[in-house]
Amino acid sequence: MAGRTIWKGAITFGLVHIPVGLHTATSEQGVDFDWLDKRTMDPVGYKRINKKTGKEVDKDDIVKGVAYAEGKYAVISPDEIEAVYPRTTQTIEILRFVEAAEIPFVYLERPYYVEPINRGQKVYALLRETLQKTGKLGLAKVVIATKQHLAVLVPSERALVLNLMRWGDEVRSLDGLELPPAGLKATKISAAEMKMAEQLVSDMTGPWKPDEFKDEFKHAVMKLVDKKVKAGDTETVMEPEEESSHEGAEIIDLTELLQRSLKGRHRSGSAAGASKGAATKKKPKTAAKTSSKAPAKQVRKAA
Repeated sequence: MAGRTIWKGAITFGLVHIPVGLHTATSEQGVDFDWLDKRTMDPVGYKRINKKTGKEVDKDDIVKGVAYAEGKYAVISPDEIEAVYPRTTQTIEILRFVEAAEIPFVYLERPYYVEPINRGQKVYALLRETLQKTGKLGLAKVVIATKQHLAVLVPSERALVLNLMRWGDEVRSLDGLELPPAGLKATKISAAEMKMAEQLVSDMTGPWKPDEFKDEFKHAVMKLVDKKVKAGDTETVMEPEEESSHEGAEIIDLTELLQRSLKGRHRSGSAAGASKGAATKKKPKTAAKTSSKAPAKQVRKAA
């Protein structure tokens, strides 16, 4: 179900005017922790104030709860939260390669440039050129700041771009929107109308030049900033020092790495049949539990 109408206006090009309404296309599915007073299970505000009594709550008396119904909460302990935090691997794990046209724009959320380091230029270039030549994108998972993301690697000019994506259950369906049916016949669009529309689009077609499009509000604000700077109406803010990073990686011959990858896939395919038979004879080993190293953090609900 699509979200409520958040904006009403029109699409215009040339003399064409199409009134439209905008709807939220996504919904956030992250866990929303509310602060609760563990002694009474009363909601606690951002400033650790019991919303029912109005009294301040000590930090040690606050627990985290997730609302599952009106007024009903499941209380989650710090150890339980830590146990399910995504394991930080510092890797962008490509799960598969997909056709670029298969991923709708509505799934794309936030892009990051990816830069090669530690003499990784050649492998970086190989992946970039392969994606460009095949028209494929690299579908991946990555953990950033203890949060797991679905992402896609996209070649863009000389760079690879990691575009974080929305999960499938975060994209709303089109249900509830009054949209015209697909196809010229179903919409009763005449050949003459279609020809004129195509001609208008052709006349207005031009190259993509991002520098031609400016955020007018931003520029207006920056003019105000410049005016205040010249008048000396400013404040001084001390920036924190940047932490130094330590980088290091083992360099492996590119040809050898590719050969290993291909051999590994061939072995896994041939061993699949044998492993099925062996599974019926031997009891599966119990996997050792792996504790997450990500520290449990307090999550405060935004005001």
